Amino acid sequence: MSATEGVRARARREITEAIKGEARRQLAEEGGAKLSLRAVARELGMASSAVYRYFPSRDDLLTALIIDAYDSLGAAAEGAESEVAAASDATALSRWIAVCEAVRGWALTHPHEYALIYGTPVPGYRAPRTTVPAAARVGLLLIGIARDAHRGPAGLSRTPLPEGLRPEAVRMTADLAPDLPPEAVVALVAAWSELFGLIGFEVFGQFHQVVEDRAAFFRHAAARLAHEVGIAFPGAAPDA
Repeated sequence: MSATEGVRARARREITEAIKGEARRQLAEEGGAKLSLRAVARELGMASSAVYRYFPSRDDLLTALIIDAYDSLGAAAEGAESEVAAASDATALSRWIAVCEAVRGWALTHPHEYALIYGTPVPGYRAPRTTVPAAARVGLLLIGIARDAHRGPAGLSRTPLPEGLRPEAVRMTADLAPDLPPEAVVALVAAWSELFGLIGFEVFGQFHQVVEDRAAFFRHAAARLAHEVGIAFPGAAPDA
């Protein structure tokens, strides 16, 4: 790459980040439904045509923001899990709780970005498949923890499935984690959805005047999700 090309690439990155930064500011103030490329251009002192060279449509800009949010969330969860896993006394349960608490911490620090990816869908927007790898990072991390527990000496405890659910459980297992028991995969999908439901209740204010010590409540709830997956066993203290 020539020096001129390097300068151009750097300038393009800087302008791209400036556009996304202003878009995030507008998301925080007005929400995704009112995001406008023209408004972003106006606030940055750019011509609308210039912004369109970076993001051809509002949906392209939303997609970039969504991928960034998922990647930021995934990096936070992966970093927390890696730090706990490096400890000599690390367990599947401690790694699981670290991931859950990192997701909660990120959501509370980035409520508007959390709302973008887990809140009310933006009218008229449909996320493309390019968002899937970033969106899957937390789920894959939880699957990996369950996989390690399954391969360990104690394995995973299993709750029998209703026969009517087994065909769907087998299908999900083939799609998500063929090396895990269907019982565990069903529990993982339920735990994943319950995790973000718990966090959503806190971020969007549904716990107001209901839960006061939210950190303690969340840690207990995250441990219970691990129990349901089979990572921690009945009779063990949920907060161990």
